[in-house]
Amino acid sequence: MKALVSGGAGFIGSHLVDALAARGDEVLVIDDLSSGRRENLAGALARGARLMEADVSDDVAVAEAFAEHEPQLVFHLAAQIDVRRSVSDPVFDLRINVGGTVNMLEGARAAGASRFLLASTGGAIYGEGAGRPLPLPESAKCLPDAPYGQSKLAAEGYLSLWGRLHGVPAVALRLGNVYGPRQDPHGEAGVVAIYCGALLGDGTPRVFGDGSQTRDYIYVADVVSAFLAAAGSSATGAFNVGTGVETSVIELGEEIAALCGRPFEPEMAPARAGEVQRISIDSAAAGRQLGWSPAHTLAQGLGETVESFRDS
Repeated sequence: MKALVSGGAGFIGSHLVDALAARGDEVLVIDDLSSGRRENLAGALARGARLMEADVSDDVAVAEAFAEHEPQLVFHLAAQIDVRRSVSDPVFDLRINVGGTVNMLEGARAAGASRFLLASTGGAIYGEGAGRPLPLPESAKCLPDAPYGQSKLAAEGYLSLWGRLHGVPAVALRLGNVYGPRQDPHGEAGVVAIYCGALLGDGTPRVFGDGSQTRDYIYVADVVSAFLAAAGSSATGAFNVGTGVETSVIELGEEIAALCGRPFEPEMAPARAGEVQRISIDSAAAGRQLGWSPAHTLAQGLGETVESFRDS
């Protein structure tokens, strides 16, 4: 099977590329390496995967990649994921997350790809969950709180449109808060990576607000299995990929600290404006239509993540 993975040198993408290469797929990665790292692909490149350094918003480069590789499976993970930048520069966010998706869809259409899989977002699309019945299903109203969530919702709309206009079968996976090995603890990173970096070093973890805000944390290996399940199905549309379990920042920090052999004594900081206070997503539809469910508890996933940071 020929597969093309955009954003394949990133945290989630590189794990997906590893799984595709391990099962014998011919994999082409498109990544501009602005946040992804070539070293994340070392194992896959040794297995025969190839890397093309390109920006998904570059329509010429994307078209060339599709024409040369002619993939059957397209996994679109390249994105602008910094919520704060999406607020300060919404046009840039739009260009990458919407324009880049349209370029990838056009490439898939021209190549006659059999499946198109988009990495979308759960919390950022649904918005604030406080006062709503959690976990939220796919039928819940989408109320993005930032341009990032809105651009992902718009990208999902283009998937649906390309399916109707051009017959491109597509699935959007609305991911929970993904964590695991290779996540960068610097910059716009997930809190798990940030806390691992601080607690295994000599840093002090920081909690914004009172730490009661909740997220739905999903281990990266489970996200990879969701992508593979969606690629092997005939389903189309949007599917939540999470655990349905709310975990507060304080609870998360205490679990990570215990694994690191340290007490959780965070620096408290003012709450960040616009931050979602509660969210979790219902993945029952993915179980019914994709045959997928998470295999890792939070304790298992955190244990593997801490060990990976300890070994790095």
